[in-house]
Amino acid sequence: MIQQSSIRELASSRLLVVTTALLFSTGGAAIKFSHLTAWQVSSYRSGVAALLLFAVFPEARRRLPPRVWLASFFYAATLICYVLATRLTTAANAIYLQSAAPIYVILLSPLALRERVQRRDYAFVAIILCGLLLVLGGSDRGSATAPDPVLGNLLGAGAGIFWALTLLSIRFLSRTGQSSAASYAVPAAGNLVACLAGLAPALGGLTPASSSGVTPGFEDWLVILYLGVFNVTVAYLCLSRGIRHLTAVEASAILLLEPALNPVWTWLLNGERPSRLALMGGILIMSATGARILMSANWQATGAGGSDGR
Repeated sequence: MIQQSSIRELASSRLLVVTTALLFSTGGAAIKFSHLTAWQVSSYRSGVAALLLFAVFPEARRRLPPRVWLASFFYAATLICYVLATRLTTAANAIYLQSAAPIYVILLSPLALRERVQRRDYAFVAIILCGLLLVLGGSDRGSATAPDPVLGNLLGAGAGIFWALTLLSIRFLSRTGQSSAASYAVPAAGNLVACLAGLAPALGGLTPASSSGVTPGFEDWLVILYLGVFNVTVAYLCLSRGIRHLTAVEASAILLLEPALNPVWTWLLNGERPSRLALMGGILIMSATGARILMSANWQATGAGGSDGR
């Protein structure tokens, strides 16, 4: 009975993390589907998510120390940059550029966490860097769904850097015994900061109308609710529950479904096709990340990589 229960828990956990990846992956298509301005989408999506996350997690409603707020600011910057990037460049470019965050984590770890970088990590960085260059070099001219690829790519790269800083901050909080704050308060406070930071340009975007010349309507608010409720809050709840019975390595590998499926939904719902070079770059980034995850698991299993898998 105990073994059967464990098998069910493992299967349920995997299903929850797969659901997380699927919900995350729909963000690009939903962001582009709305006629609201990018600032409106960013601010209102995070506003809905912040209300729900503060309601669900009592830990997030406690007085937060400065270190938690710092991590929250990094997370808020990630959210804002990602939404703006998705509206300016292709959804594929935006998610691929954000997915390059592991190289920034590796490069910044010696400075931020005093963790030593191993030689094998430099090969990993080099492969992802090649992928980044392909994504950046494969940007097509502006289109209806990607009006300013150059600026969008810069913001996408910024999302990757801020996400790396968020991960480093959360890891630092965990080291100082604030893992609960890192797990629950950072997402809630980060969405609150993102909402407030974009509120002024978002409200300004209501008059005269949105950037496409269409007054925000019922469908736009449905998109906002979907993004805030399902793409952010429900996805995070599934992840927080599912990861309890999975190793970090397995969860990370499953979450690679997000960048893989994000361009697919955008193509099906918005008719957007990324360039071949961008797709090649994305495949390189995801392949290198997946290989690094598997190698990290092997190093931890054999004891050759130290406590942090390096």
